[in-house]
Order: sequence, then structure tokens, then C-alpha cells
Amino acid sequence: MVDACLVSAVMLAALLLCGLGAPVEIEPTNSPAGDTSGEEDGMPTAPLSGSQVWDLIINQLEEDGFQVTESSLVKYKISSLPAKCPSSNKEACLRWVAEGLETYVVLLKHVEKEYPNSSSLSEVGNNSQGLISQIKGEMGKPGKVKVLTSLQEEQLLQHVNNPDAFHRRMTTLSILQQLRQFLCDNRRKIRQVMMPKYYKQGTTKTQL
Repeated sequence: MVDACLVSAVMLAALLLCGLGAPVEIEPTNSPAGDTSGEEDGMPTAPLSGSQVWDLIINQLEEDGFQVTESSLVKYKISSLPAKCPSSNKEACLRWVAEGLETYVVLLKHVEKEYPNSSSLSEVGNNSQGLISQIKGEMGKPGKVKVLTSLQEEQLLQHVNNPDAFHRRMTTLSILQQLRQFLCDNRRKIRQVMMPKYYKQGTTKTQL
């Protein structure tokens, strides 16, 4: 059983590296230096990181009893799934988040099979697609955002599937938890890369 899980994890990691997990090419930003449009009381607004769709998705993920203790999901965490953007470049980070969301949108198909009566999950998928569109709208080269091919989608869904109902359900909950963390972490990161002059490590949640 351990060997089978290890092989599955390695294959999943390889799949994501071939698809959306490939290194992001750093692109120079075109934002003019000193641009302070939208400032209010010394702090400019951030249309993308301040978009309500982030909170909307996060709140939907907390509905229907999807939240469980993190410790109970440790061994079900899929380490190869997209996490916080490692780049400080605006274009690269936006691309990273858009591609990561594309991966999670595919995984939501697996989640919806486990919770066929959940109306909030379909809304999570729709709102995630809307957020992807908003992110692309801020990019200089949105066409560079990669999506999984049909074959890669099929392989990804096969790798997160499990014949054991309990393990399958726990993996599903882990995916939702990782998506929530992905959103929280990258919302802050996008604010940081889009407005580095005003970003402070101690920024409050309401400012983010």
C-alpha cells in the first residue's frame, strides 16, 4: 500500500510538472514607476486583490461542512499541487495563480462527485473561472497561461481517485483545504507584487 501511494504521488508530481507545474518564465512588468492611481489616505486600492470574489470563494469553501482539522488531513495533502507563488515578479505571479486555479478547477470535478448535492461547489468552480478571467485581465500576456489538456485532466483525476471511500473523501477534503490556502496566500502575494511600495508585512486582513 505504501509503495502504491508513493508511485501515485511521483506520477502526479510528474504530471503537474509537464502541465501547469513547469517553471514560470519571468516577464518584465510594464507598470510605470511611482504610479499611485487610486490612492486614498496614502494607501491605493488594489482592484484585483481587493476583489470580493476571493472572499466569496473562500466562504463557499467553508460551507457544507467542508472544513476539518488540518492535522487530520496531513497524510492526504497532495504536495505537488500549486501553492504560494514563489516569484516577486508581477506577470510571473499572476500567471502562476491563474494556472494554479486552472488545476484546482479540474480537481473540483473530482470533488463534486463526492458531494453531488452541494450547490456551493458548482459556485466555487464558476467563481474560480471568474477570478481567472480577472487575473488574465491584469496580465500583459494572458495567452501564456497554460491549461491542462484533456488527457492531462483525465490522468490528474485518476491519480486523486481512490477505491477506498474513506480515503477518497479525505483526499477530497484536503483538496478543498489546499485550494482555500492557495487563495489566502496568493491574494496577499498579488497585493505585494502589484503594490510593493505600499505593502507591509503587518497589513491587516481588511486591508488585503
